[in-house]
Amino acid sequence: MITCRPGGVSAAPYDSFNLSVHVGDDAAAVEVNRRRLEQAVGLSRGAMGWMHQIHGDQVSVIGSVPPTQPPDCDALVTRTVGVALAVLVADCVPVLLADPEAGVVGAAHAGREGVRRHVVARAVEAMVELGANPRRVDVLLGPAICGRCYELSQDLADRVESAAPGGATRTRTGAPGLDLRAALAGELGRLGVVNVVSDPRCTAEDPTLFSYRRDGVTGRQAAVIWLT
Repeated sequence: MITCRPGGVSAAPYDSFNLSVHVGDDAAAVEVNRRRLEQAVGLSRGAMGWMHQIHGDQVSVIGSVPPTQPPDCDALVTRTVGVALAVLVADCVPVLLADPEAGVVGAAHAGREGVRRHVVARAVEAMVELGANPRRVDVLLGPAICGRCYELSQDLADRVESAAPGGATRTRTGAPGLDLRAALAGELGRLGVVNVVSDPRCTAEDPTLFSYRRDGVTGRQAAVIWLT
């Protein structure tokens, strides 16, 4: 599941279905929005696993109950039925992973640093430790800023391209750019993951999605995965 901006109670500039508690939004509004998400997924209160995302490569394994205090990490994996994993984004790539046969799912937050640090590879490795097989893993690369819109310095683009080849590009203006989803698709292929689907929406171009690059102060949408 990928959420969008409409459908919540947050006021501007977080309007309206902001799900992040770390962007300056009213905490009570975020709580209402998160409860609506739990209800939409069909979960009991507290069954959603969240992260304190730090743009790194750490992975946390969620057991029977998600921790009350979200772990400092950028990927979660679980094999527990009834526990959902959520990743928050507003330009970075939300990555959802599943091996239905092994009963293992994962969620990762992959921005520029996450791609460079191979956070998705770390998530796949953690899933394999729980019994997953890379060739059975299905992956969704969710909506994110596209390479035509994601301008950065040539030095940063080169650093990411050196670590995770396949994402270097040019923006509409001819400046150095980065296609994060292309870089991730290439890395997943090298890991033996062949079932990769990419949501084509660009957060900077789509007004129904939050985008930090476009708006500055704004909310976050969520990508959610769970086992039934």
